[in-house]
Amino acid sequence: MTDSKPDRYGEARGNALPRRLLAVLLAALGVAAFAAVAVVGYQRLVTAEVKGELYGYEVLDDETVQVRFSVTRSDPSAPAACIVRVRSADGSETGRREVLVPPSESGTVQVTTTVKSSQPPVMGDVYGCGSDVPEYLRSP
Repeated sequence: MTDSKPDRYGEARGNALPRRLLAVLLAALGVAAFAAVAVVGYQRLVTAEVKGELYGYEVLDDETVQVRFSVTRSDPSAPAACIVRVRSADGSETGRREVLVPPSESGTVQVTTTVKSSQPPVMGDVYGCGSDVPEYLRSP
């Protein structure tokens, strides 16, 4: 019994891409995908449209903190929203508030707000700011 490869596996296809060319194409596609993800990530994380910075805070009592912060926007005519929070002695978040920053003429504005805490607070901070303002903050 003499079996040859073509008898067992069928005829080889003559128009298939060589493996090396296929590997190069797949590698190039992978590099392009990685570059696209890196560019989008850079644009979203590094070049933020809205930036909030803590200016100061004052613990008013066992459940209230007054937080002062600045908001810098690339487009001051657009509203922004910031999340301000309170922390207790163990570092856990014990209070949070979303704050509407209305449009203004200045690229940077100072904002002051009070945040209630479920435990005795020790500090307040700005968690983050963004240009995506929830509808419930926009309503009067």
